[in-house]
Amino acid sequence: MATAVLTFSLTAEPESRAIARALQRRDPEHISRLVSQYHYRLLRYLVYLTSQRDLAEDLVQETWMRALDRAHQFNGVSRFEPWLFSIARHLAIDSLRRQRTAAPSTDADSDDQVLDVPAPDLQSPFAAAARSEDAFRLAVAMECLAPIYREALLLRFQEDLSLEEIAAVAGAPVQTIASRIRRGLAIMRTHLEGGGHAE
Repeated sequence: MATAVLTFSLTAEPESRAIARALQRRDPEHISRLVSQYHYRLLRYLVYLTSQRDLAEDLVQETWMRALDRAHQFNGVSRFEPWLFSIARHLAIDSLRRQRTAAPSTDADSDDQVLDVPAPDLQSPFAAAARSEDAFRLAVAMECLAPIYREALLLRFQEDLSLEEIAAVAGAPVQTIASRIRRGLAIMRTHLEGGGHAE
């Protein structure tokens, strides 16, 4: 009776290092897979961040261009997601900042102020896509949050980033991120229980 022999590579390359090598080599097959894998996640993040679907779609494309231009900066030591979302966030902030130049401001804009865009109307892609009453209520509550809370909750619970990774994306201390998550959840809970308007 023949026995099947299974061999395993003891030196299997971690996913993040494989991504780094593919980006640096500009391997079209791997890059195409990455774009397919992360397109929806980037779009969802940028729509929540900017509240503008058209802008978010443009920023997704720009994020990939920037990622390819800066492939040498990603060495694969840490996870790919925080690096990619950090690029997307910076592009979104720059774009929102350019939009605000038409409206004069007396205070210097911080990143948090730049992200303070109005909540989208309730017919956004997320609310419209909600299939059940609970999902719809969650989508509405999420959209009513200030962008800094929405971003922290999205990165933590939908993108499964750690607090440290979110801090790296947002350029804020871990304690600040933890506070934003707690505050965002508290606001959502109040909104869902009908106790007031979300911030």
